[in-house]
Amino acid sequence: MSTLEEAPARLEGKYAAMAVCWLLGNGCLFPWNTMLTIEDYYVQLFPRYHPSRVLTLVYQPFSLVTLSILAYKEAKINTRKRNLFGYGLFFISSLLVSVLNATSGKGGTGTFIGICAVSAAFGLADAHVQGGMVGDLSLMTPELVQCFLDGVAAAGALTSALWLITKAAYENSANGLRKGAILFFSIASVFEFLCFILYAYTFPKLPIVKYYRSKAASQGSKTVSSDLAAAGIQTLPEETSKQFERLSNKELLLQNVDYAIDMFLIYVLTLSIFPGFLLEDIGSHSLGTWYALVLIAMYNVGDLIGRYIPLVKFLKLKSRKGLMVVVLSRFLFIPAFYFTAKYGGQGWIIMLTSVLGVTNGYLTVCVLTSAPKGYKGPEQNALGNLLMLFLAGGIFSGVILDWLWLIGKGW
Repeated sequence: MSTLEEAPARLEGKYAAMAVCWLLGNGCLFPWNTMLTIEDYYVQLFPRYHPSRVLTLVYQPFSLVTLSILAYKEAKINTRKRNLFGYGLFFISSLLVSVLNATSGKGGTGTFIGICAVSAAFGLADAHVQGGMVGDLSLMTPELVQCFLDGVAAAGALTSALWLITKAAYENSANGLRKGAILFFSIASVFEFLCFILYAYTFPKLPIVKYYRSKAASQGSKTVSSDLAAAGIQTLPEETSKQFERLSNKELLLQNVDYAIDMFLIYVLTLSIFPGFLLEDIGSHSLGTWYALVLIAMYNVGDLIGRYIPLVKFLKLKSRKGLMVVVLSRFLFIPAFYFTAKYGGQGWIIMLTSVLGVTNGYLTVCVLTSAPKGYKGPEQNALGNLLMLFLAGGIFSGVILDWLWLIGKGW
């Protein structure tokens, strides 16, 4: 294809693809953020089980182990089936937790185990979707990666806003929080079904998506063949694709180890504070039962704002050394939160939580839109999966470290 032909192909359908990516990113974390956002309900229902910590701890091993396997096998995995399985599992799990909340509203060990099982299913679905989508979009253009990540953050802000409205609407009614939880997961189920349809029938047929996937296939990628077939495009024969050589995962990781460490450290810090510490260890304040919800909302809004900051070119941090310095400096949040929770007022905690969210979103986008450069399509896909694996590893480690805040407080 000539250069004159390539430019229109790359641009056609770009804005439609950006909108779909935003929605798919939203669907990637909408159910899990719903569970996080309504944890004031679960804290009330299961006060002895530390649900704000346990549910996250259950979620993460399933996400991390599954993502590790998928990242290792990435070059041979059918991306279309991977993502459709993830969105489908999100839909079914959201539907199940709605039924569980509707039929078992009195707490108890059995109900808590059921909620934990759904949390594990969310982790399994997230490993399929988030790694699959970031890897797939990494072989296209940074704008699509940016939109997907913005959508991921928007899921948190949207669920927080909806829960504030729902909590206010049901506050004076019997079983108000339970009714809100049922409504919430019903909305999540509908939205996940929409994402399933968008990815299955709309996304693969967009011209810009077909262009980049065809280009990746011409470079030997096997992961895009099913999506291209769904768009009516034939891929290279198997014997032809074997002629292309690509860097191994080990070589890619060694060349981008600083980006991988950045992703790990960003999330190990964030998850060592959010949500467990914010929901259980900051004491009582004038906002009462609304306090934890306001903190979650401020984090999610900050995370969303932070992901849009790199759109302003001179504010986007591209220096690899600069990224590492800023990532390491975020560990000052640990003493800041400790002393503020002990001696400061609720206004200072709210401000710190907002800044935690802004820096998390900003650095995530800076790393993921800067790293997959100068590689062939299959290598960009592999690197995207590797970076998401380190992100998941950081989350899992942060969730474990979050329990250290309980030392000396008893159970």
